[in-house]
Order: sequence, then C-alpha cells, then structure tokens
Amino acid sequence: MATKLLDADARGVYVIAATPFTDAGAVDATSLDRLVDFYVGCGVAGITVLGIMGEAPKLTHAESVTLTRQVVRRAKVPVLVGVSAPGLAPMAALTKDVMDAGAAGVMIAPPASVKTDDQLAAYYVNAADAIGRDVPFVIQDYPYASGVVFAPGVIRRIVDENPACVMLKHEDWPGLDKITAVRRFIAEGAMRRISILCGNGGLFLPQELERGADGAMTGFAFPEMLVELVRLIGAGERAAAHDLFDLHLPLLRYEQQPGIGLAVRKYVLKRRGVIASDAQRKPASRLSPESVAEVEWLLGRLQAGLQAHAPAAGGNAAAERAA
Repeated sequence: MATKLLDADARGVYVIAATPFTDAGAVDATSLDRLVDFYVGCGVAGITVLGIMGEAPKLTHAESVTLTRQVVRRAKVPVLVGVSAPGLAPMAALTKDVMDAGAAGVMIAPPASVKTDDQLAAYYVNAADAIGRDVPFVIQDYPYASGVVFAPGVIRRIVDENPACVMLKHEDWPGLDKITAVRRFIAEGAMRRISILCGNGGLFLPQELERGADGAMTGFAFPEMLVELVRLIGAGERAAAHDLFDLHLPLLRYEQQPGIGLAVRKYVLKRRGVIASDAQRKPASRLSPESVAEVEWLLGRLQAGLQAHAPAAGGNAAAERAA
C-alpha cells in the first residue's frame, strides 16, 4: 500500500516519540514496538520520530533510517521524521532514505545562523530544493531550541514560496497571537491553508486549539489526555476540556523543565510500562532521588484526580494507566 503523504488538512495529535535505549545505549527495538503500540492505542493521528525529544542528533544516519522503517511498519498512522541538520546534504540524504522507508513527510527547523526574515525564507527555499519539492514538510517554529524567531509574515512567505510546506509546528512562547495572525491570513485569502500543530508539551494547548490550531505535536507522557482534549474542544465541550487539562497540568508543567524534561518523560513512560529503560544516550540528564519522589507524588495526585473525575474524564482507563 502506498504511503499517504502529509497534507494541509492534518488534524489531531501527532505525538513526538521518545527513542527507547537500553541501559548500554543501544536502540531498544522491543521497547520501540511497545511504544508505537501504546501511542496508537491512545488514539494518536500520527507519530513524529527523530524530534528533539527523540534525541535525533545522538543517532547515526543508519540508526535513524532503521528506526523510521520499524515505526512505519508497526504504526497504523502517518509517520513524520525530523530531518533538521547543520547542512543541506545530510538533510537531503536522510529525507530520501526515510521517505523511501514510507514516511509521510519531514520536519525542518532552521539553523541558528539564520538571523533575518529574508535569510529564513531563503533557507526554506534551499531546503525544499535539497530534499525535493514534492516532499511534504513541516516548519518547526521552536525559538527556545533554535534561537530563530518566525514572524507571521515570514511564515506566510515560506508557505507561498514552497507548495510542499503543509504544516506549521508552532512552539513559540508566547505565541497565541501568532496562531491568530496566521489563521487570519488564511481567512482573508492572503495565504493558503496549512495545518497547525502545537508543541511545548501541550502547556498552552487549550488556548492554542481555541485560537485555531488543529491539534498537538508534542511528547507529553499521557498522550491520551491530548487526544481527548482535542476531541472535547472540537465538540465544543470547553469546560470539560479545561477540567481534564487542569488535572494533568502539574505533571505537564514538571515535564517542561529545561534540562531534565526528557528524563522526566522517559521515567514516566517506563513507570507506565511502555519502555524498559529510561536511559538516554550520552550526554544525558538524570533525575535526582528528590526529583523522582516529586514525580511519583504528582503521578499519585493525577491518579486520584482521574478516579475522582472519572465520568467527566472518560472513565477509569486513564486512571488505571497512571497507576
């Protein structure tokens, strides 16, 4: 069956996948299958591999392609691949191989050397030329990591100049007005439609959805909450959506700490029985005993809250998974 390529109508949760490693630092293929099954079971619309949370720079080219191929074969949903690189040649090589492996599209963040709007627009033209102008791609707008700021006008310019640009991964902070500006361009006919999925762990997801985002692309360790939140907002059940979000917010906020956020997420995924080890490939961060105790307390609070609000939060299944 031919791969369905990413398009501008993509909606829902495209979860950012962690990369499971063994304690010795090898990619854990068994845990990777279990992780994919977990994500699909949570109801995600797609899976994004080799993002920042996926420790992409720590993998070799061959490992990246092998991982993508495994996820594509296992998943029943589209798979996007982060291909950002310091140079266009390695980006083009990885794109070719992952698209050949069945990826639905790729995600590209600009290098920190890009400083002006003109440079940013030119970079994406050059990147599209390098990967092939028929390959669907996602703009990764994450100033915290890249140091590059996208104004709404330059997003419109990139979309206009690159027909294969079909999605914005919005991860600016604060950035709600940027979503409004982009959606206004589209409503006024000044820009063609693109999908907008949001990151930052989902920290502002209720408001982002209400501003016109189509879903989330992030790696929170309870992706079923993100899926249900998107559904509730889409159904007009605003109060129920915010109530569900508020139950998870303390843990979500804790996960967003710079430096140890990935360690927290991997710990929770291990705690939930999804991956065998919370190891990261070096250089890596580790949780102190005090941090582990705090995470455990937050998980206990979440479980209690979900049980208390089971009818509104979709039953006891989420509470059982939190335990």
